Amino acid sequence: MRKYSLFILFFLSLHFSAQLVTETQKLESLCRVWGFLKYYHPNVAKGNLDWDKQLLRKMDELKNVDDKTALNGVYSQWIDSLGDIEACKKCSKKENKVYFLKNFDLSWINNSDIFNKSISKKLHYIENNRNTGEHYYFGTGNRKVYFRNEKSYGSRYTSSEIALLELFRYWNYIEYFFPYKYKTDQNWNDVLTEMIPKFLITDSDESYHLALAELVTKTDDSHAYLHSRYISLFLYGSRKVPVEYSYAEGKLVVTKIHPNRFREKSPLKIGDVIYDIEGKTIPQMVNRFAMYIPASNSWGKIHKVRNLFLMSHKDSVNMKVERDGLNLTVTAKTYFTKDIISEKTIPPDKWKFIDSEKKIGYVNMGVIEKSDLDEMYRNLKFTQSIIFDLRNYPRQTILPLSMLLLPKSTPYYQFNFPDIHYPGKFYSITNSIGRNNPEYYKGNVVVLVNESTQSQAETTVMMLKQHPKAKIIGSNTSGANGDVITFKIADLDTRFTGLGAYYPDGRETQRIGIIPDIMIKPTIEGLKKGKDEVLERALHYIRTNE
Repeated sequence: MRKYSLFILFFLSLHFSAQLVTETQKLESLCRVWGFLKYYHPNVAKGNLDWDKQLLRKMDELKNVDDKTALNGVYSQWIDSLGDIEACKKCSKKENKVYFLKNFDLSWINNSDIFNKSISKKLHYIENNRNTGEHYYFGTGNRKVYFRNEKSYGSRYTSSEIALLELFRYWNYIEYFFPYKYKTDQNWNDVLTEMIPKFLITDSDESYHLALAELVTKTDDSHAYLHSRYISLFLYGSRKVPVEYSYAEGKLVVTKIHPNRFREKSPLKIGDVIYDIEGKTIPQMVNRFAMYIPASNSWGKIHKVRNLFLMSHKDSVNMKVERDGLNLTVTAKTYFTKDIISEKTIPPDKWKFIDSEKKIGYVNMGVIEKSDLDEMYRNLKFTQSIIFDLRNYPRQTILPLSMLLLPKSTPYYQFNFPDIHYPGKFYSITNSIGRNNPEYYKGNVVVLVNESTQSQAETTVMMLKQHPKAKIIGSNTSGANGDVITFKIADLDTRFTGLGAYYPDGRETQRIGIIPDIMIKPTIEGLKKGKDEVLERALHYIRTNE
């Protein structure tokens, strides 16, 4: 009996001496090792291996692994099978670059809860002798990365293994190439831990796409999106109430009503203030979309969902509105887009004088082209002030405009570019713009901004801010700047910001936006009266210098 007890104790000691690993821990480590080898190992970089197939094979092997020793055995054999790596003299050479390292983190290699010393040593050897030549899976153009040679498995749900592969692919894109990884609300490591179980339980096109959309949303980047008709149909519907509206103070103000081909009259009126849709307030509706629509901040989230509030699956939508001091319940019919009659709009002026004395010029940066700038400046150069409206997206006019307006060449932005020979690291370059120009514009440069001022528009604001008499008026800009990387995940169009963009002194704009010198937002009363309160505030500043 005593011998039997000792045997049991010996067996149990052997069992518990093996450090157990959970399903999520196994898959987390697999995602990291697969992504690291993909971008660092010289032999994988050549593209001679079917790297996706190797991942699927390892997923299958790990099903029979339940402890650290066995897990490391799989990784050791895998790494050895990839072939020898020549020593890289270039890898240890110090680069003459100013590095930005807030995103760089290979500390997981030293996680002793998962990896033994032998595996950590092998991974560090690969890091120190990494690929420095052409890479099969990504290239660069204008210092921006683009992804290539990725297999498509279609957009339909086929298996949990393929779903995990797409998760691992996207997670590693962000891990090594997203310049603002360090700025996400949720630590990117924790995103992997959270999303693995969610991808494991996907079992339909709908649940698969929603998991992908949630993953993309965790970038907290207004440049990001996931184009999926399943999500559109599931969350928003394909019908809409045929009205235009603006957002202010947590409510919607109706600004235009479109006719329909059935000639049915709308129960809504211009000036109606909508504060409840199907029993939900407007902020509650924003929260409903929040999980699946990426944005850099709360105002960016509102901007991105602005066209979705009156979308529906149903034939009609119940709303509560304020009208002439009364609270009313209104039921408005919805229509397919083909049944809504859109009236032709008159194109806005590219530039104009805004006063009869021709002392104040106005430039619509969303429509003016490079070819229009010389004519515009000939007419407006002798004004006392020029208002540049950047509540839109400009048309590559930043460089020639700087040559006309600024007195001298000046630093206006610091950009962070990915180091393609050391994935995860970025390096910084400060950009200057303008020229030495005695004939620069001597008047006030007033810039109008709001949450729709994004990316190139934000860069343009930063250029205009270098003018000695510049004043920024409006509300915080989008907070998403630095060009974009566009690609597909699960055969769905998607993207994220590709370059880091900062003030010349290193201060951040991502997720914060450019903060105006004078803060002003539209109000409900102003919208009801058809006012442009931001423009009115700019005119007040020009006339009073206050």
